[in-house]
Amino acid sequence: MPQRAPSVLALILFGPPGSGKGTQANLLMERLGIPHISTGDMLRDHIEKGDAIGEQAATVMRTGSLVSDEMVNALVKQRLTEADCARGFILDGYPRTRQQAETLTRWLATDGVAQVVVHLVVDYNSIIKRLTGRRQCPQCGTLYNLSSRPPKAVGVCDLDGARLVIRNDDSEPVIRERLDAYDRQTRPLIEYFRETGMRLYQVDASGVTPRALLERICESINGQSGARGV
Repeated sequence: MPQRAPSVLALILFGPPGSGKGTQANLLMERLGIPHISTGDMLRDHIEKGDAIGEQAATVMRTGSLVSDEMVNALVKQRLTEADCARGFILDGYPRTRQQAETLTRWLATDGVAQVVVHLVVDYNSIIKRLTGRRQCPQCGTLYNLSSRPPKAVGVCDLDGARLVIRNDDSEPVIRERLDAYDRQTRPLIEYFRETGMRLYQVDASGVTPRALLERICESINGQSGARGV
């Protein structure tokens, strides 16, 4: 891991699938000027490349299960060695298990990094409705939602006219399995974060716009070590 300056911020966005972590991570990246690291994006990139990691990840993700700790830890550790992480970073989708959390804590323990956890709380029924309504353009990757951001023409991308598709991980059975996996493996991390004395903020993410939620998050962490200027 690279040597870091004191008071570097490791902002961990924590919440169930569909809670808005990706959107908030991008907004926080703009606000804070530090990179957004998404394990989901990294895995999908490997899947698109069709390499060995991608093939293994695709098989697991199609069932709604979680990719192994070893694979995800290796991807994140490599990403954190890159120069843009020296001032801090936003973790989206990592850690998801206690083993991952313990590994991350060991990595950052001697680096002067202030770990701050933001837990986005959302009703599961709202998540299922939101995710099953998602559609994606297979050509340009643009995401739509049938209820909150529908395309101008039903089933067709506004930008290139391609027929929109439902991602494999957005079908209701897979979503429910992902939520079950979250409950079994990820929610117990809240207790781990509390046990280790890490700063943890629970933020209600239901029924608000992305910008309003951003302000809630910033109000929660404002003034904390490493979060100046939020």
